[in-house]
Amino acid sequence: MATLGWIDILIILAFVVYSVSSGIRSSKVASQNLEEYFLAGRSLSGWSAGLSMAATQFAADTPLLVTGLIATAGIFALWQLWIYALSFLLMGFILAPSWRRASVLTDAELTELRYGSGAATALRGIKAIYFGTIFNCVVLAWVLFATKAIAEPFLVWDQWLPAALYQPMLRLVTWIDVPLSVNPADAHVWIMSTNNLISILAIVLVTTFYSATGGLRSVVATDVVQFGLAMLGTAIFMGYVIYEFGGMGPIVEQIRDRYATGGPGGITPDQILAFVPSQAKDASFALLAVFSLQWLIQLNADGTGYLAQRSMACKSDRDAKLASVVFTFAQVLLRSLLWLPIALGLILVFPPDLSLAPEILKHEREVTFVKGIVELLPWGVKGLMLTAMLAALASTIDTHLNWGASYWTNDIYKRLICQVWLGRDPDPRTLVWVARGSNLLILAISMLVMTQLTSIEGAWKLALLLGAGMGPLLVLRWLWWRISAWGELACVTVSLLTAWPLLAFVEDEALRLLLMAVLATGAGIAVSLLTPEQPERLRRFFRLAQPPGWWGPIAAHFGVDPHTNVRRLGRGVAAMVAAAFCVFSLLTGFGSWLVLSPAPTWWPLSWGLWIALQLVVGAALVPVWLKLGFSEEAEQTPLPVQAKVTTLDPVRDAQFLDANVSN
Repeated sequence: MATLGWIDILIILAFVVYSVSSGIRSSKVASQNLEEYFLAGRSLSGWSAGLSMAATQFAADTPLLVTGLIATAGIFALWQLWIYALSFLLMGFILAPSWRRASVLTDAELTELRYGSGAATALRGIKAIYFGTIFNCVVLAWVLFATKAIAEPFLVWDQWLPAALYQPMLRLVTWIDVPLSVNPADAHVWIMSTNNLISILAIVLVTTFYSATGGLRSVVATDVVQFGLAMLGTAIFMGYVIYEFGGMGPIVEQIRDRYATGGPGGITPDQILAFVPSQAKDASFALLAVFSLQWLIQLNADGTGYLAQRSMACKSDRDAKLASVVFTFAQVLLRSLLWLPIALGLILVFPPDLSLAPEILKHEREVTFVKGIVELLPWGVKGLMLTAMLAALASTIDTHLNWGASYWTNDIYKRLICQVWLGRDPDPRTLVWVARGSNLLILAISMLVMTQLTSIEGAWKLALLLGAGMGPLLVLRWLWWRISAWGELACVTVSLLTAWPLLAFVEDEALRLLLMAVLATGAGIAVSLLTPEQPERLRRFFRLAQPPGWWGPIAAHFGVDPHTNVRRLGRGVAAMVAAAFCVFSLLTGFGSWLVLSPAPTWWPLSWGLWIALQLVVGAALVPVWLKLGFSEEAEQTPLPVQAKVTTLDPVRDAQFLDANVSN
């Protein structure tokens, strides 16, 4: 167990006080209505929204995952995380302004704005239940479960609490009979599990308080501080690891010497350090296919979820785009460069047991991140890093509570129960109280799921596979007017029907994901072509959101050149690609220079020129994506944003369908 000094405890308490006070400060304005509660009155700046996104994705278990991947599969394995930059930038340069202009509270509500048939309401309900309850609570349960690795070495409640308070909790944990310890075989497993449960309850109590009282305003306010703490603590941790060996050069030299004949899982030094596939371990075509496709073949391909929520909460279209760019650079570039030296140094500080089975070895490597905090950092710095990790945990919990509550309140209670079933509109302040109560219910469900995690891993894999089927169509609904509610429902249905057979009979993950994407997306497109949406609904959506892409007949109704939106899409894609290559080039250049990663085997020139090329390309692309994404021309929309929708004509609508059903 690690001993915390008074300065460590004071740092943790200071963060708790700040978090609680942020909820209290925002509670009055958040109580006014759902827009204030869930979208902060659409007042966020791009910087705060982007850092909030980054804080949410800086989960407490993420650095542990990175540490394990680098030790057992090498740096190249992190591309499965970095490739999501394409998805983030797709949302920013192409979809974020439309998310904001749509003026909805949740992505589930978007279905009834985008689609007009009776299927739209059913689809909205399905999404609210799946995203807001099933998917959200499983993710939250995993995050809570990961708390044990961070809390166990530090928060020793059995030594701090009186027996009258501690013993009832110990009996409860023993009765539940679900070990929450990092090492279930430990002789003191139930004491460790009790300590971890108390830690989880303490963390969620504070997080739920400020999330439920202050809404998104308090969530974002704490997220920005949380991300700053996480980056500061990680930078100091990196400094101590490098100092321990006298620089990155000695770290790399020792890795090459110690693992010249093979490291964890038989990996060679060059494979540990590799950024590029030609030097990486097991960089097969199937692996590269997974890495290259998963940014699009996933449930949040269009930003659906808390990323879209942050975009919708921005005060302008420009801020909505900026948020995604800030998020991408903070998430992919800054965060990764701090983690790389830590993960490499920990391979030497805590030599791996090469006799362990692969999965056990990976878990053992992940835990070394926390062991490094315990054994390398002095008082004060240890408290700062522990606070940073707990803050990362809190930033993920607060977002999932707020995001999940938005579905329960806006889509299930307000839309389905009050408006559809009871035929009335609820009071705005009542809705805020329903939202606050939803936070507690979502937390309770997640805690129950957490106790069953060992039995739901198959269900989690199933959820990821279902996302592969739905992701591409979620992007297409923004870009192509022909996508319909029945098409989305067909996509969901095919995903459900084919998921189990694919899991049972297709072992290759890349092939499984590709088959799911092709089958589900193909079904969604085919059904959409047979079930076109009503023109008035499409025109209303286009008028509000003004999405780019293939909206020719709809745009023509407003006197807009049909090619205008296609050109807007092309410009957005160009900005997305330029920004992605900028991030990837800077990451590869600075990262390779920092950890002395080898150049590709096919590179004919010197290592220094390889580094210089990456940095020059990355820097040169900055003005390119800035001009493509943020110039005055890029900000223009084909229609004035506040103009009224043209009066509709049922006869002309019928003629529209007849004329365009085959287009």
